[in-house]
Amino acid sequence: MAIDTTRTFKPIRIALLTVSDTRGPDDDTSGDILAQRVRDAGHTLAERAIEKDDADRIAVRLNNWIDDTTIDAVVITGGTGLTGRDVTPEALDKVKTRDIPGFGELFRWLSYKTIGTSTIQSRACAVVARGTYIFALPGSNGAVKDGWDGILAEQLDSRNRPCNFVELMPRLLER
Repeated sequence: MAIDTTRTFKPIRIALLTVSDTRGPDDDTSGDILAQRVRDAGHTLAERAIEKDDADRIAVRLNNWIDDTTIDAVVITGGTGLTGRDVTPEALDKVKTRDIPGFGELFRWLSYKTIGTSTIQSRACAVVARGTYIFALPGSNGAVKDGWDGILAEQLDSRNRPCNFVELMPRLLER
């Protein structure tokens, strides 16, 4: 990480969403990993929820969080695979203003180092939705570690140089 220690860390408020037909609060290990990493990084865990693999229900949850001006970013775990029930990218299509294609590209490059060519089965992605960042990671523990440790920890740190997502937040709604 290229952290400039002369700059002030600016914590942001992050909501976490687990998308799963099978996981509940007691066995949401990937959500637990993300929640701990959010807190360890110095950010605020604004909200946490679990939704079934249903694009409309996911979009409703996301729209509520997008409309909440106290939530700066959303991190989703799950629903990014290729099966018929994996609908997280489709839910993001319902709410997005614009794509962040480099996120998915970088995630798969990092993931390749740990799971090889199986990474092509991931539809990890990120969008901006009416001024809120939304990052969608696969549901495995390894994938959320790769995504947070390899991308989000740096890009959600306002001290990261040469640039980061936090410094762009005031400008996301520019016209």
